[in-house]
Amino acid sequence: MELLFTPEFWSALLAIVVIDLVLAGDNAIVIGMAARNLPANQQKKAIIWGTVGAIIIRALATLAVVWLLKIPGLLLVGGLILVWISLKLLVQEDNHENMKASGSLGAAIWTIIVADTVMGLDNVIAVAGAAHGEFLLVVIGLIISVPIMVWGSTLILKIMERFPVVIYIGSAVLAYTAASMVTSEKFLTPFFTAYPWVKWLFIVAIVVGVLLTGRMKSQKQKRLAEQS
Repeated sequence: MELLFTPEFWSALLAIVVIDLVLAGDNAIVIGMAARNLPANQQKKAIIWGTVGAIIIRALATLAVVWLLKIPGLLLVGGLILVWISLKLLVQEDNHENMKASGSLGAAIWTIIVADTVMGLDNVIAVAGAAHGEFLLVVIGLIISVPIMVWGSTLILKIMERFPVVIYIGSAVLAYTAASMVTSEKFLTPFFTAYPWVKWLFIVAIVVGVLLTGRMKSQKQKRLAEQS
């Protein structure tokens, strides 16, 4: 119980909630597209049960990744993957053209579960990294984030479209989590402990580097879109 009263616990929990919310955009698209052909009275059922199924699978996957990240070397690998994910968040690529609407309740629920599971890999790695091996953090983070993702997914998308700074904040949190994962790797810890200024310089460099690179790529993408 002492863990609940530490600043590290609350900062990690905040990071998990932010990660869940900024990565919820794809989930909102999947849910909306899978359920849009259903009768109005079945759409809510498809959204609720599809999301419940997806969340159960995601929770189990996250707990598995939390355990796997304790294996030497995997924190480093997970951190590097998360750097790429934080960049991808800033340079959005719409790959939902092949997402088909389902005509039956069962098919819609299954579509939501499968698509969300496949697309939720970034969320699983990010949350596992932010949890620092604490299963309690994963569970509490899901309890807080899931209702918001289910009933507020459309609102989240609108907020991110209207206030792009939210996406940059989320990307910065992801980049910070990625850098923290790398510096927490067991065989690198002695070096960063001996030179704490190098640790913080590395973290700042990763966060700033991700934000600048993501912004430049995003602007280049917009220019190419305008020219075509």
